[in-house]
Amino acid sequence: MFKKLAAETLGLSDIGKIISPTDYDKVDADDYLFHEDGEKIFFLIKSKKDEYCFTNLALIHVDGDSAVSSKRIVKRYEYVSYKISQVFIETAGNLDLDIELKFTLDDRLVFSIDVSKNCLESLKDIYKVLITIGKIQNNEEIARNNATLCLQALASMYKLGTIENEETIVKHYNSLLVNFNAKILENYRKRDFSKIFEKYIRL
Repeated sequence: MFKKLAAETLGLSDIGKIISPTDYDKVDADDYLFHEDGEKIFFLIKSKKDEYCFTNLALIHVDGDSAVSSKRIVKRYEYVSYKISQVFIETAGNLDLDIELKFTLDDRLVFSIDVSKNCLESLKDIYKVLITIGKIQNNEEIARNNATLCLQALASMYKLGTIENEETIVKHYNSLLVNFNAKILENYRKRDFSKIFEKYIRL
């Protein structure tokens, strides 16, 4: 009981460590990467229970029930689908042996990851990455909304009475849809953030 209380007081309950790239092939998360699609690990935090694996495409969380259990749940959060916000680093106090990386996905999934305080400099790198990805996602959301408004404005310029027949309507619809999807998916739905990781990660 005393050991458990002391561990919680000092932040020792499940402190993670930052894994070196030379050991990425030894972690559980590596088995769940889409290597076929060019996915690779750029940053990984491992504790007794959990792994938080940041790849160029997603955050992979290998979630463990406890340190003594072999049961794991693998959760995948693609950056293209989950918006990153509220990124913080909480530094250690005088008695603490850990620091915390905090962030939120889609304004509803809150992550708070305890990391050994001697990893602060490396943790600053992933902090910069998450902040930058969040900014890009926010700008892309604005661009998608603007593109939708432009499409609506364009649609209002056409009157149904001026269109010759149903075949012409289908032709115009398909042309608009294909071009709109191409614009949105190619320009405003970034999937691969390799360049951001390469810019800031210095492991």
